[in-house]
Amino acid sequence: EVQLVESGGGLVQPGGSLRLSCTVSGFLFSNSAMSWVRQAPGKGLEWVSGIDINGPTEKYADSVRDRFTISRDNAKNTVHLQMKSLKPNDTAVYYCAKGLGPYEYWGQGTQVTVSS
Repeated sequence: EVQLVESGGGLVQPGGSLRLSCTVSGFLFSNSAMSWVRQAPGKGLEWVSGIDINGPTEKYADSVRDRFTISRDNAKNTVHLQMKSLKPNDTAVYYCAKGLGPYEYWGQGTQVTVSS
């Protein structure tokens, strides 16, 4: 059974930081590119960041570049999203997904709320 389980979301003040994690099982993580995708209230899905198999190739949406960092730990089957300088418009449900698009599997999402 394929599982992608996100964690690390929560309520944070503007300018704060959070670190999201996504631990996967049921497929070969080390051979899989991974992405983070978010959905803000009342809006569509927005790709946030992706990381290729070997890690060095990372990509970011313009809206998060220089504030978010994606990384992976193949030994722990986990992909992370370090988020800093968070803004209210970063508020969304964040999903991890297998692939760089289209996405083969999705997690259940973790809520990130940026508010004072």
